[in-house]
Amino acid sequence: MKKILLFIAISASVYSSAAELSGTAKTEIAHLFAYLEHSGCKFNRNGTWYEPTEAVAHLQKKYDYLLKKDLLTNTESFIEKAASESSMSGKAYEVKCEGQAAVPSATWFNAELQRYRKTQAK
Repeated sequence: MKKILLFIAISASVYSSAAELSGTAKTEIAHLFAYLEHSGCKFNRNGTWYEPTEAVAHLQKKYDYLLKKDLLTNTESFIEKAASESSMSGKAYEVKCEGQAAVPSATWFNAELQRYRKTQAK
């Protein structure tokens, strides 16, 4: 009986300490995925340029993994942990839009996040 109670107590403490991503963060991240997908911009990962749909698919896998592991706390943590650099090589991701120089993806996503938040505040 003591073992069962101990298991229940440990399970409850683990469950209650799990980070829950807010609805606002989920909406913002969904917006960032849609923004990239419809941007027409190329996405550089480990030296190869990908179409936006391929980039979104890759980032979605990383997002799902981090979410499952309770490693995301807000939209900025998604950008930092999933959308900024390769988990394997550590190389920064880049985004290149038509007629513009490539920029670090963290810069690109953070700029769009700030713009999006301003539109939602109105």
